[in-house]
Amino acid sequence: MKINKNYFVILAFVVFLIIILLPNPEGLPVAGQIALGILALAVILWMTEAVSYTVSAAIILTLIAVFIGLAPTVEDPSQIYSTGGGLKLALSGFSSSAVGLVAGATFIAAAMEITGLHKRLALFIMSRVGTKTNSLVFGTILVSIVLALFVPSATARAGTIIPILLGIVAAFKLAKTSRLAALLLVTAVQAISIWNISIKTSAAQNMVALGFIEHAFDTTVTWGQWLLYAGPWSILMSIVLYFLMVKLIKPEVSELENGKEIIGKQLKDLGKITLKEWKLIVISLLLLAFWSTEGVLHPLDSTTITIIAVTVMLMPKIGIYSWKEVESKIPWGTLVVFALGISLGSVLLETQGAAWLSDNTFSALGLTNQPLIVIIMILSLFNIIIHLGFASATSLASAFIPIVIALVASMETTFNGPGLVLIQQFVISFGFLLPVSAPQNMLAYGTGAFTTKDMLKPGLPITIIGFILIVVFSMTYWQWVGLL
Repeated sequence: MKINKNYFVILAFVVFLIIILLPNPEGLPVAGQIALGILALAVILWMTEAVSYTVSAAIILTLIAVFIGLAPTVEDPSQIYSTGGGLKLALSGFSSSAVGLVAGATFIAAAMEITGLHKRLALFIMSRVGTKTNSLVFGTILVSIVLALFVPSATARAGTIIPILLGIVAAFKLAKTSRLAALLLVTAVQAISIWNISIKTSAAQNMVALGFIEHAFDTTVTWGQWLLYAGPWSILMSIVLYFLMVKLIKPEVSELENGKEIIGKQLKDLGKITLKEWKLIVISLLLLAFWSTEGVLHPLDSTTITIIAVTVMLMPKIGIYSWKEVESKIPWGTLVVFALGISLGSVLLETQGAAWLSDNTFSALGLTNQPLIVIIMILSLFNIIIHLGFASATSLASAFIPIVIALVASMETTFNGPGLVLIQQFVISFGFLLPVSAPQNMLAYGTGAFTTKDMLKPGLPITIIGFILIVVFSMTYWQWVGLL
């Protein structure tokens, strides 16, 4: 029997009220207790999807403004934050440079959609890899990698490649419920998740973690550093993905007859490259060049570089679109959710709610006294397990990363604290197991091309091997390059 989602909304508020009305524990400021109550409510709403993420953001904003606003301050319990002060905390996420980067990313994704360049790029790659099914699997992974460099949205990348793959399946004269369709679509979403990890600008959840790291540790991670840390892991995982997919899901046919001609025709149907596409190619290549040399050849940060690119795209004559053309294609609600997630994490850190929760969970279990590699293993396993309940990696990052930061802050570290936090952010993008584990999974799953079992079959070994590589890299490579 399907449970009415309104019950989950009621449950979320009941849990919130119970937490804030409990006797105040020693060492936990009142504001921190309220912040934990808001976190519990948010987690219930996010895990059950009882309301839309945008509505959950409005609820979180209101609760922070009112309940934190009327709570005693951490610095001076004789004073209260005031609702104005609470509202300032609730809106603090909007001032994060991470929000600017995500907003800029949505404008770039919109430019790709308006010009159709991402589709041309994907078809061009697929036309060059060959038409054996194994070659198509390789091509699917390669397209996912290339698009991750230029399209800073996992959902947008999935929305680009899924129709192309289904078109290829149709060219085989097979139904979208065929084994070939399952093979290609599952490969696509797994590859998207793998490369969400290695490219800083490829996923919004990376920006959430980066915002917290910058705030807590007064340091940043450049685009090039991020790729240096996670790129080798993603390359190895892409190789693993290829061999797992061709082994575990067997298609009905092994080669597409006249396949190159069929894909070539789709490419030809797009017509000649337009002036706007050429402009976007130049802007994208310059953007990639400036991202990759951030902090090395110039002083500009990723967000500023992205905003400059968006400004150029909006300029009359030399740009790609007008504000009127692009305005309707920007997911404004997503940006609000993203900013409120950062606000909630910041409130948890500033009110000491995250520190108290960390002390009474991980620290109480003796985790802080364990060797570094054991800490990474336990945190990563916990991270993977709780991801099963989250449909949004961005929401998971908002809830989990502040707790990891508080854990690191409580330790007498002989290692690089921000590096441990960043590794847990890598694990947050482990959306390999279920369709509900990531938006791109749900987009592909909605086509009816594969079942949950189809995704779980390769997803389980991918998750296990990915976890093992996290441990191995933590013991070797990440220490060599200074991440730990």
